[in-house]
Amino acid sequence: MNGPYQAGTPCWIDLMVPDQQAALDFYRDLFGWQGEVGPAETGGYSVCTLKGKPVAGIMRASNPDGTVPDPMPPTVWTTYLATDDVDATLKAVTGAGGAVMMPRMDVMDLGRMAVITDPTGAAVGLWQYGTFPGAGIVNEHGALIWNELNTGDTDAAAAFYAAVLPLTTVPSQMPGAEGYTEFKVGSRAVGGMMDLSALPAGVPPHWQPYFHVDDVDSIQAAAFRAGGSVMAPAFDMAAGRMAVLADPQGGTFAVITATAPEQPA
Repeated sequence: MNGPYQAGTPCWIDLMVPDQQAALDFYRDLFGWQGEVGPAETGGYSVCTLKGKPVAGIMRASNPDGTVPDPMPPTVWTTYLATDDVDATLKAVTGAGGAVMMPRMDVMDLGRMAVITDPTGAAVGLWQYGTFPGAGIVNEHGALIWNELNTGDTDAAAAFYAAVLPLTTVPSQMPGAEGYTEFKVGSRAVGGMMDLSALPAGVPPHWQPYFHVDDVDSIQAAAFRAGGSVMAPAFDMAAGRMAVLADPQGGTFAVITATAPEQPA
């Protein structure tokens, strides 16, 4: 990616963890990322890179004053959707039944951010780029390839995101993916949505990142050896072979070896 993302497109992800250095070490060994604890003026935020390009952020969980939260928030990956105007999007969010979890904040000259919750309870970030468009490398081994909303009310979610960003939803046309919904910006599929009923009971609504990997099974084994958990062992599905994993601090993510759909003869 060499330019800004179109509004509505997932453009960045970051992880908030109790132990930042441990997370940096885990993802370095798993995906080949490079990163170190950032400067004090950015709260220590680390921009991890792959092949010299920004790929994801990792930060230590802390209160605005820098103190340690009590209780500690859950370790989660946050997906950020691109917007051309954070303030206008936030106004649309409240008008469409969502809520502002973190109000608009300027991040130096890099851009503006906010975090919202949709009416179904899933949290997602917003990013208005300044000098930083977002992920500089995608769809390669160790990089983001897909973002998926898991929600208990797909109809309400579809209506909400269409009201606040230039996102449309369509049923997936991929054979074997019946019941799956795609988010589109224009004619391009940029993310997906599925019903929580397909997941274990008690899983809350959430956005989940997918990372492309060359070998799902070896990555699954490496994550387990490093203290991670296997939430859904490697399996074959319509878009390729995938697994759902969690890092040692509980951050859940999917890995996939994506394959193009078969074309008719």
